[in-house]
This record gives sequence, structure tokens and C-alpha cells, in this order.
Amino acid sequence: MTLTDTPTPPDPEVVSGDDDQVETDWLPGRVTSLVVLLLGAIGLLAAATLTIERFEMLKDPGYRPSCSINPVLSCGSVMVTEQASFFGFPNPLIGIAAYSVVIVVGVLALSGVPMPTWFWGGLTVGSALGMVGVGYLITQSIYRINALCPYCMVVWTITPILLVLSARITARLSGNVAAQRFTEWLWPALIVFYTVVILLIANHFWYYWSTLL
Repeated sequence: MTLTDTPTPPDPEVVSGDDDQVETDWLPGRVTSLVVLLLGAIGLLAAATLTIERFEMLKDPGYRPSCSINPVLSCGSVMVTEQASFFGFPNPLIGIAAYSVVIVVGVLALSGVPMPTWFWGGLTVGSALGMVGVGYLITQSIYRINALCPYCMVVWTITPILLVLSARITARLSGNVAAQRFTEWLWPALIVFYTVVILLIANHFWYYWSTLL
């Protein structure tokens, strides 16, 4: 056998026919990774602050939380309800655990550490479950509790963004064209979501907002 007949070793990136290997060399951009990290940090700060405020209220029933601003924007009115302890303990404890994971993901992504498709898919599923909780708390806050928690509203704001980002990254890594096309519509859907929530809040609490004009 001559040198020209020597077989060329296969490219390790394409040796497998597995579709999951199509995007093995792709990583989220630095801006996207930084946004994920910042979302995790903001969410953790909001959840930790709510937890501290709740403990202060347990120690002193007369304690006024820093986020109790007026009759509508009142964390204190929200934190004492059953909805604020859906699983028998304060909901922010879930946020502390969840957003801590998001921070780790953001740090790894920003450091250029490759993570498999299933990992980002898990973050997408977790964010989707978070959105279910957000939707429940939004409707409960507006129509049952009749008060809004500013720190909770921070979570309402960042969780949808995290869902969109993680879903788009998962779709890109999977190499599924249909999934990528679907996730392109998530940004417009996000705008619709924010618009609907703002309109619901404005309409339901107009009796108070109108007094401020």
C-alpha cells in the first residue's frame, strides 16, 4: 500500500450518525450566556429577599416588609396567603434552589463549557414548570388576593425570558429544524404575554391607579 492509499481517519465530530452530534461544536454566545447568568442572579436575589422578609414576619407579626409600598403593591398581603405556601412552605424557597441552578448553568455557559442537549432541555422543562407556577400566581394575585408583590413580579418577568432562551438553545443543539422554527415565535409570544399581564393589572386595579393620576 502506498502513502496515497492510506485511509484518512474519520472526523470525530461526524463519525456518528446520531443527530444529537450535529451541533457538538456549537455553544451559546457570550451575550446569551451572560443574560442567563444575570437572570439567575436576579431571580435568586428576589427569592432570597422574599424568604428573609417572610421570616421577619414570622418573628414579628407587626413587621412591615420593604416591598409593602401601598394597598396594591404589598408583599405583606401576599406572603400570608395560602397561595404563597403552595407546597406547605414558602414558595421563595423553591426559587432559591431553582435560580441557584440557573446561575451555575450561566457560569458554565459563559466559561465555554459544552453542555449536552438534554441538559438544556431539562432547564427548558424546569422553566416551563416555573411558567405554570407564574401563571397561577398571577391570576391568584390579581383576582383572589387583590394585591401585587413587587419581588414576585420580578420573577414573573424573568422566568418567561429564561424559558425562551433555554428553549432556543435546546432547539439549536438538537439540530431539529422544525423546533428551531417554532422557537423563533417565542419572542413575539413573550411580548404578547407581557402585554396581557400589564393590561390585566391595569384594568383590575384601575380604581387605585386612577387616584394617582
